Amino acid sequence: MKPKEMRQLSVEELNLEFHNLREELFSLKFKHKTQRVSNPLKIRTVRRDIARLLTIKNEKEIRR
Repeated sequence: MKPKEMRQLSVEELNLEFHNLREELFSLKFKHKTQRVSNPLKIRTVRRDIARLLTIKNEKEIRR
């Protein structure tokens, strides 16, 4: 998800997306340790998406 799309979400939707990304990251890491992952760079992109999401969430909370 692009930052422009993230900025249009509400704080509650950002929390939900954060939860989904954390679950995805956990499953990717688990698969990476136990078996082959089709795209190991996906772990990096999910981590960066989480960081972007948290940054935007903090920006929205500061503006309140």
